[in-house]
Amino acid sequence: MSVESLLESVQEQLYSESTVAKIWGIAKSKLDLTEPPTKMPEYSHGKYHFRDIDHWTAGFFPGSVAALLERRENYPEYFTPKVHPIKLEYAARWWSESLIDQAPRTDTHDLSFIIQPAFEREYKRCKSEKAFECLKTAAYALASRFDERVGVIRSWDTAVNKRYSFNDKESDFIVIIDNMCNLDMLYYVASITGDVRLSTIATTHALSTVKNHFRLPEWSTYHVVNYNPVNGLTKAKFTNQGYDDETTWARGQAWAVLGFAETYGWTKQKVFLEAAVGAAQYFLSRIGDDGVPAWDFDAPDPDIKDTSAAMITVLGLIKIFEHTGEKQHLNSGLKLLKDTIAYAYDGDAKISDDGKVDLGEVDAILKHATINNNPDTYERLVDHGLVYGDYYFLCIGNKLLELGLISKS
Repeated sequence: MSVESLLESVQEQLYSESTVAKIWGIAKSKLDLTEPPTKMPEYSHGKYHFRDIDHWTAGFFPGSVAALLERRENYPEYFTPKVHPIKLEYAARWWSESLIDQAPRTDTHDLSFIIQPAFEREYKRCKSEKAFECLKTAAYALASRFDERVGVIRSWDTAVNKRYSFNDKESDFIVIIDNMCNLDMLYYVASITGDVRLSTIATTHALSTVKNHFRLPEWSTYHVVNYNPVNGLTKAKFTNQGYDDETTWARGQAWAVLGFAETYGWTKQKVFLEAAVGAAQYFLSRIGDDGVPAWDFDAPDPDIKDTSAAMITVLGLIKIFEHTGEKQHLNSGLKLLKDTIAYAYDGDAKISDDGKVDLGEVDAILKHATINNNPDTYERLVDHGLVYGDYYFLCIGNKLLELGLISKS
């Protein structure tokens, strides 16, 4: 199909009332609390399961509300009039308020996931000093986890499952491929403050990841690399959420696509474009006839899918197109989006004229994601809606509008 035909095929779902209602219904339900929310939606087997504010996924729902506000203000013709803009603005700030206390944390690499989705949008829309201070605090906290001897940002302080236990930071320096998508915040803050130390840390981490996380020449990824913290040499490569150490976990591959696309956008270093394109081509080559990625490309249960991996990869492919102008990447991303919508989109939510929201039987926009199906994990979670799958679905819709690729039919 042509790009134009693919865009036409996904437009209705991207900008539907139901898509807005899925986010707005959850957001609206907490606006009468006496204090801002400190538990955030994570996954949905029908209704959402909520996680504490310090969980790595806490920023995605506030980011989703902020993405709706971004769409409402910049592209109102693609937004339902049934949600009042003042209420939406209030909701965006209400849901993000409790995240501010997470910004100084130095015990996690996930600060970009927690802080950037809401606060970068808030800073861009109104140049809020409060929002930028939060971004800057988080960026420097993240940078504190960088070790020059190893050349990377430490992802996890510990890694424990039924098969292994890494608890000693003096002996192990654990880095996961997901960390590529936390670099964007470092570049963004560096671009405003002029502090090249932040961007240098991000680029150094990305170069180390190119060297150590890929299986070449096919560009498949290892989920976890454990470095020697003294000399920076790799000690082991394995998985934590994929099927096995030498299999390719789909969402890990997706993080590589998006993370290297973003890094190339900032640096214009060809090695990062090569990594983004290589990772994307491998991802696409492993998708079956139904067009939707399995949770792990080599697992013996290909009918267990991960639609969140699809959405992350779609956004990465669109960003590769944005930075190169090469339409084949846009075409591939839109086809993956189309197939995922056909497989997993839930369009049953409604907003009545009096403002009441009916979410339908499923709180999430997209079904059939997989958080973790590793045989050795203590909690296997498969076939559910997932807050960051929905977040990236909204990001895709906004990015296509930003690039001028969507037109009213």
